Amino acid sequence: MLLLDTFSFPEPSGGEPAVDDALLFQVGQGDQEAFRQLYQNTDRTIYSFILSILKNPQDAEEVMQETYIKVWTSASGYHAQGKPLAWMFTIARNLCYMKFREQKHQSDLGLDDLEGQETGEFCPQIENAADKMVLKAALELLKDEERQIVLLKNSSGLKHREIASALGLPLATVLSKYNRAMKKLEQYLREE
Repeated sequence: MLLLDTFSFPEPSGGEPAVDDALLFQVGQGDQEAFRQLYQNTDRTIYSFILSILKNPQDAEEVMQETYIKVWTSASGYHAQGKPLAWMFTIARNLCYMKFREQKHQSDLGLDDLEGQETGEFCPQIENAADKMVLKAALELLKDEERQIVLLKNSSGLKHREIASALGLPLATVLSKYNRAMKKLEQYLREE
């Protein structure tokens, strides 16, 4: 059971993430309803951002949980200096990098061989494995920023202007990178 399940979040509503300094201030005061609202408003965006970095859904879910726990415990120390979503992205990115270091450490110790041994049981998560593999391979063609922009646009439904603001990039750069990335993906998928 995920730790966040104790908050009994309803299904995400989707759409644009709405988060402001007042909402984070309420979360910092221990307001669980404000935290629930923050989660509902940002979960898809944060997940897409994390997935664009880690490229592994299981790791992304784990880091997403850690991100919201960190937001819950750190919101009282948040100082309005920019966009609250950018603050959350920074937490998520730092946790992603910690995950990379942890995986490298496990690999250096040879612990990877002991994890995830095949049991031969049916696993519904890999029903569409072929499609997922093609999509993953296609996304790997993209540079990190391109992948982040594509996933934020298509998974979260953010507008280009919102992506530019969240990532701290000029709008023209986001538009250019998005169009370039989509052309790369189209070319790759035509070849498959």
